[in-house]
Amino acid sequence: MKSLKKKRRIQILIAAAVALGLASLLIGFGFRDGINLYRAPTQVVEAPPSDGEVFRLGGLVEEGSLVRGASETITFSVTDGAYTIPVRFTGVLPDLFEEGQGMIGTGKMEADTFVASELLAKHDENYTPREVVDSLKEAGVYEDPNS
Repeated sequence: MKSLKKKRRIQILIAAAVALGLASLLIGFGFRDGINLYRAPTQVVEAPPSDGEVFRLGGLVEEGSLVRGASETITFSVTDGAYTIPVRFTGVLPDLFEEGQGMIGTGKMEADTFVASELLAKHDENYTPREVVDSLKEAGVYEDPNS
């Protein structure tokens, strides 16, 4: 009788371990394309992303760089004060998107240009995304808008 209980316990532990392993694999597979790392222009220049890698690029839209084409394609440059990355976006810009303001774009590098599939801009005049503020502070060019 004791050996039957022991066998059943071992079977349950093995089944639980297999279920945990399968759940971990499914979660990893689900997050495979859903995790996008944030990078500042300095990080992109110093450690270029691999081909086809989707990531988030953030910084300030460089003054005088915003060019609206005849179609829905917009080009501009993003800077963190140290380096500048050209960006191309096809679509409708967020309402509060403008030069000199913080933005974060999701996309990938094609040659030396970041091709954005999605752009996020500030939601009011005092907001800049935390990641952008951190990278600007690191570069030594952050100015607090409240001071």
